[in-house]
Amino acid sequence: MRMTSETKTRALLYFEDLWSGQMIHTGGNPVSVDAEAIKTFARQFDQQPFHLDEAKAANTFFRGLVASGWHTTALTMKLMVDGGVPLAGGIIGAGVDELRWPRPVKPGDRLHVMSEVLEIRPLRSRPDQGLAKVRVTTLNQNNEPVQVMTCNLVVLRRGS
Repeated sequence: MRMTSETKTRALLYFEDLWSGQMIHTGGNPVSVDAEAIKTFARQFDQQPFHLDEAKAANTFFRGLVASGWHTTALTMKLMVDGGVPLAGGIIGAGVDELRWPRPVKPGDRLHVMSEVLEIRPLRSRPDQGLAKVRVTTLNQNNEPVQVMTCNLVVLRRGS
């Protein structure tokens, strides 16, 4: 049985390099979120007052401007691609089992990602691939989770 460890190198990982309990830190720089980015995303994809206008947002459930959860999800993907799980062949999603936003992202937040491999299994129908179930936690500058996502990723096997 292998012990949990952290992957700090950016070498590409294949199915054979992954194990249950493995922790993988974002290798790139944190993503900073500002009010204008929040509003720009919201104008195109989530036009609710708490994403668009500070004055209106002050009188909502959030008591201020916050990013859309979908904006947080897009930023998480950026972090994963730029320096998250360095999978050979890229980050290929096969579905999401869980997606939660335990706290809102606010202007000034700096986000980074921590990933934990929960399970791996080879694909019988495709011997050159496996499936990894990975919990991706997006954290703010205080290491508070702002998003938790459990996703299934297609992972290439070495030599494929």
